[in-house]
Amino acid sequence: MRQLDLTPLYRSTIGFDRLFNLVDQAAGFEAAPSYPPYNIERTGEDSYRISVAVAGFSENELSVESRENSVILRGSKEARVESDPAKKEVLYQGIAARAFERRFQLADHVYVKSASLENGLLHVDLVRELPEAQKPRQVPIGKAATGPKAVETDSSPKAA
Repeated sequence: MRQLDLTPLYRSTIGFDRLFNLVDQAAGFEAAPSYPPYNIERTGEDSYRISVAVAGFSENELSVESRENSVILRGSKEARVESDPAKKEVLYQGIAARAFERRFQLADHVYVKSASLENGLLHVDLVRELPEAQKPRQVPIGKAATGPKAVETDSSPKAA
């Protein structure tokens, strides 16, 4: 199988790091993480929601960070000190309690609106807000000028 080597381009370009990272991700050069599972939904014309399954995590064990054109979700379980002398013995552990970091690339002008934890799902609501200069606007259609205007000259006789 062929692999695309972009190393020569990295040396001769400046400011295209994000583009090359996206190409690397699309080509599958980085292993895609599978934990925790997530959904991405479109909730409106300019709004989206990322829902991440974080069963067993509390609000203080999760963090949502918005940076440049990405949102980073992190979860880390606090080290539990077992003070109970009758320590529980886990016979089967199917609920993962490992730390995670999940990154999502955002398009231009997409921002994190809010985040909430509900029924074991972390919901991150996103909104796309275009600046006024980039929003479409109506241009009024007026009458076109009817050709060049003639310059009026003063044709009255001048006194000498």
